[in-house]
Amino acid sequence: MKISYNWLKQYIDINIEVEKLSEILTAIGLEVGGIEEFQSIKGGLEGLVIGEVKTCTAHPNSDHLSLTTVDLGNGETTPIVCGAPNVAAGQKVVVATVGTTLYSENDSFVIKKSKIRGEESLGMICAEDEIGVGASHDGIMVLPEDAKVGTPAKEYFNIENDTVIEIDLTPNRIDGGSHIGVARDVMAYLKQTQEISYLMPSVESFTVHNTDLEIPVEVENTKACPRYAGVTLSGLKVEESPEWLKNRLNAIGLKPINNIVDITNFVLQEVGQPLHAFDAAKIKGGKVVVKTMAKNSLFTTLDEEERKLHEDDLMICNAEEGMCIAGVFGGSESGVTEKTTSVFLESACFNPVYVRKTARRQGLNTDASFRFERGVDPNITIYALKRAAMLMCEIAGAKVSSNIVDVYPEPVADFEVELRYSQVKRLIGEEIPKDKIKNILEALEIKIVKEDDEKLLLLVPPYRVDVQRECDVIEEILRIYGYNTVAIYDHVNSTLAYAPKPDPNVLKELIANQLSGVGFNEMMANSLTKVDYYEGLETYKKENVVNIFNPLSQDLNGMRQTLLFGALEAVSFNSNRQNADLKLFEFGNCYFYNGKEQNENPLKKYSQSEKLSVVVSGNRSAESWMQKTEPVSFYYIKSVVETVFEKMGVNLQKTKTEAISNELFSEGLTFEYNNNSIGKIGSVHKKIRKGFEIKQDVYFAELNWDALLKIAKKHKVEYAEISKFPEVRRDLSLLLDAKISFDELRNEAFSVERKLLKNVSLFDVYEGDKIGEGKKSYALSFVLQDENKTLNDKQIDKIMNNMIRTFDQKFGAKIR
Repeated sequence: MKISYNWLKQYIDINIEVEKLSEILTAIGLEVGGIEEFQSIKGGLEGLVIGEVKTCTAHPNSDHLSLTTVDLGNGETTPIVCGAPNVAAGQKVVVATVGTTLYSENDSFVIKKSKIRGEESLGMICAEDEIGVGASHDGIMVLPEDAKVGTPAKEYFNIENDTVIEIDLTPNRIDGGSHIGVARDVMAYLKQTQEISYLMPSVESFTVHNTDLEIPVEVENTKACPRYAGVTLSGLKVEESPEWLKNRLNAIGLKPINNIVDITNFVLQEVGQPLHAFDAAKIKGGKVVVKTMAKNSLFTTLDEEERKLHEDDLMICNAEEGMCIAGVFGGSESGVTEKTTSVFLESACFNPVYVRKTARRQGLNTDASFRFERGVDPNITIYALKRAAMLMCEIAGAKVSSNIVDVYPEPVADFEVELRYSQVKRLIGEEIPKDKIKNILEALEIKIVKEDDEKLLLLVPPYRVDVQRECDVIEEILRIYGYNTVAIYDHVNSTLAYAPKPDPNVLKELIANQLSGVGFNEMMANSLTKVDYYEGLETYKKENVVNIFNPLSQDLNGMRQTLLFGALEAVSFNSNRQNADLKLFEFGNCYFYNGKEQNENPLKKYSQSEKLSVVVSGNRSAESWMQKTEPVSFYYIKSVVETVFEKMGVNLQKTKTEAISNELFSEGLTFEYNNNSIGKIGSVHKKIRKGFEIKQDVYFAELNWDALLKIAKKHKVEYAEISKFPEVRRDLSLLLDAKISFDELRNEAFSVERKLLKNVSLFDVYEGDKIGEGKKSYALSFVLQDENKTLNDKQIDKIMNNMIRTFDQKFGAKIR
């Protein structure tokens, strides 16, 4: 939000350097994001002076140029060659002297001493458009005879120089979203050290000139529109705004349109109350109705876009059709044009939730919706209406042609808050004198209605939508008292906290470093997601989504049940931008709603759990002359997951795996440990990838981080001396049924030999016509070791024969 310093000083009598004012604003919660200079005409007409043409003769070497001498008020005449057809002796003109920079939109040029067709020229006599004071280029600009020679042009044209302060307004501080709002806050701060007040322009002279154009108002939805006021004005003339009004708007980056629209924008920026002017002649049926319309009703807005309305979109209608999306955007048919002679001026207070939802649904963000979404002051509605109406009478020649209509069935009361002095001291950490607290509250326009030695009973005005609790009031006191005023003590009061063993944060950092070390990047997706992702799924049912009551958009209307869709959004975003080789991981909570849960406490129907997701796609490594590119695979992500398991204390030999194939994964595995699910991996189904416009294979793993933490708590790291006795390796090539998995063979091997068998690995798999249909060949290696002695061939042969016999009896495996 931009604040004009010149404009601000109309409401508060201050003469503070801009840098100092910026420090004050930042200290009281209106953080300044930038400062820039503004000139009503670019360049400020520096170097231009008022002159008088003394002589004007034809140029000897040109049939369209003139030789002039101009008095610039410096006691000498200056020769200037001029090409304007209307130049003549005796004229008062604007002259750009040598060295002056003239601006034309984005271009500029410097006036230099020159010779034109052999004649010396020491300046330029200017046209309106050349200096930015008009649009005409028919000839030079001729000033009235009373123009004083030698006067700087910036003084003659009353050029305004201003400083614009940009405030990074936080959502809770919409009370500071106007020039008067900022003036009010600055006054509260300065009043602690000096006598000062702020001024609101008087509207006491507001007059109803006649009642020839009464337009009744009907509010059908008072929840969405707690207050609606309006008045009609007739006999007005729509034209260009006066310079002072255009300067005010230009300074803060608003483009002037016409005097009526500019006045509504001016009052919005002045007091923070959005207004809307309807062409009264276009209000069919002579009535204004505030209501919602049927779902999918069509409405064309000012930008000429036809929009479908939601059944909860509040509309300002006439007797037949919609005219404006309430608090958001006007319609194309009811706006003010050059032909407008009468208007119905609206000033209202709309429900922030209704406006926010409508603005998000329609994809609109306007100055009006920005304020209504955060909450406007319901008690300034009539003031703003009168202020704008009086300006229209003054600037556009309007007459107020009706009494003010004010539909306000349930006036908003002040917020009642009890403030304890003990709480002020506890939260601020310093005892502030009671009189000081009262002075600050008074400066903030917070009324004290009752007091005793221990507490105050306060009434907070409705425009402070963020101050409704005791702690909010204490924060208000502190920001005016000054955060930097609170003493910093040389000791710290703290409470000792003992981290659990093992510390979950340390473990998370450990795994994150491990994954980063093998080329993964950590990602963070929004825990809010699109509910439609779960449409038709059995693995994650739509009915189990935790829905958001007031979603920011339909793409963020539920809480995620899985990290999968956030990962796919990241893959889609990157692969569509030529970054297809991805290795990502994420820690995040997932949420679950069980509507069938029978429990008196409704919160028991909701649960959450933390997950770790791993996703890979594209190639394992970047293209290089040193190695061939190799695409990621199911077995690659499986190996990554197993290293995470091992780091968390999972004994892979005791894990149970089961193949899965569902609507999410074309193929995959689930992992179980001690009868608890610890994760799953899979190749994302083509149908799911298609919904995200992903053509390449994507492999995804989701691990139950909560379950892994429980395993890690029980896991003890044991250290042992490296054995002095050698390991022995034996290999077996087995012919067995294709349905037999390596995990089954490995687990059976360890059940046969628990003491001496150290490791079992698979180093070759063969399936083909040579070994028969439904068969496969596994090449397994077995590592044996005795910690106390060297194994001999007899012992080794006995163990391997037991293995062969067991594999034959249990799996029908034959030695090849």
